Amino acid sequence: MKNIGGQAVIEGVMMKGRKGWTVAVRGPKGDISVKRESISELPAILKLPVIRGVIALFYALSLGIKAIEFSAGKAYEEDGKSLSPLAIGGTIGVAILLGIALFILFPLYATKLLGALFGSINDSSFIFNVVDGIIRIIVFLGYIVTIGMWKEMRRIFEYHGAEHKVIHAYESGDELTVNNIKDNSPLHPRCGTSFLLIVMIVSIFTFSLIPQDWSFLYKLLSRIVLIPAIAGISFEVLKVSAKQKKNIVMHLLIQPGLLLQRLTTREPDDSQIEVAVRALQEVLSLEESHV
Repeated sequence: MKNIGGQAVIEGVMMKGRKGWTVAVRGPKGDISVKRESISELPAILKLPVIRGVIALFYALSLGIKAIEFSAGKAYEEDGKSLSPLAIGGTIGVAILLGIALFILFPLYATKLLGALFGSINDSSFIFNVVDGIIRIIVFLGYIVTIGMWKEMRRIFEYHGAEHKVIHAYESGDELTVNNIKDNSPLHPRCGTSFLLIVMIVSIFTFSLIPQDWSFLYKLLSRIVLIPAIAGISFEVLKVSAKQKKNIVMHLLIQPGLLLQRLTTREPDDSQIEVAVRALQEVLSLEESHV
């Protein structure tokens, strides 16, 4: 059984294996277009625990942009030139800056203001960062709920559900037919949504190591510097939780992440499941061709 991950895109699904990735997209005329690409083998040092999580994060951003670019062209019949590496890098850079502003700068500043009103918040680095983390989670939930009101995003959430159902069926060894897949859960413990929640929890404990008497600027910069370490640690936690999901303790620990996925997944229709199956079949074929 190969370890397959995925991502919902515009009117389609991207699936990724160890040797390559594919994306299948439903066009306006009902046809399914597919893009396939091989993945180069990483040096051994980049596969070490924690380090591999950092690499996976930035690689996922890059692949995600490529997959969305392809899906947008096929879904809206706007084939054009592919984004250059510079354009992809710029897009990732803008996404990172917006993420820092929304999920690091704003919660930190809001916590600082609350600390001025309630002195007990500033008495302990841990309490300060718990408040900061709670604000970050609230902002994240608000962000998810807001984008979920967008019709096009709801469609992506449906494809997200299709992706999870198909992966569940594959991991269970079921035949990949729509009828076999439909009854599977649209929630999956190895989902990126769960990963983001783990990141927020890990960040509370990690940021607590930052001296409370540091200036606002130093606290902000140290949080940015610690992002790769937090991503790497969170990646390892996610992998362990997915492998040990039958363990009663781990089962309880992954419930918040699964609960959060109820905001980022929707029940897919048969045609969406068919697209997800096509993406999985293509990536499995790509994996076999590189054995």
